[in-house]
Amino acid sequence: MFGKVKKVFFTGVFGILYISFIAQLVYVLFWMETVPQTLLGLAGLSLEWLLLIAARYLSKRSSNTAQYNGYRRR
Repeated sequence: MFGKVKKVFFTGVFGILYISFIAQLVYVLFWMETVPQTLLGLAGLSLEWLLLIAARYLSKRSSNTAQYNGYRRR
C-alpha cells in the first residue's frame, strides 16, 4: 500500500519538476535580454538538470534497496 502511494507521489513530483524545467528553459531562451544573462541562466538550468537526474537516480536506487532489503538466498 505504502509503496503504491510513494510511487504515485514521486512520479507526480518529478513530473512537476520536469514541467517547471521546461518553463524555465523557455523563460531563459526567450525573455533574457543580454547574452551573458542567457548563458548564466542556461548554466543554472544545466546544474538544476543534473541535480534532478541525481535525485531521480537516488530515488529509484533507494526504492529498489528498500524493496529487497533483508532478502537473501542461502
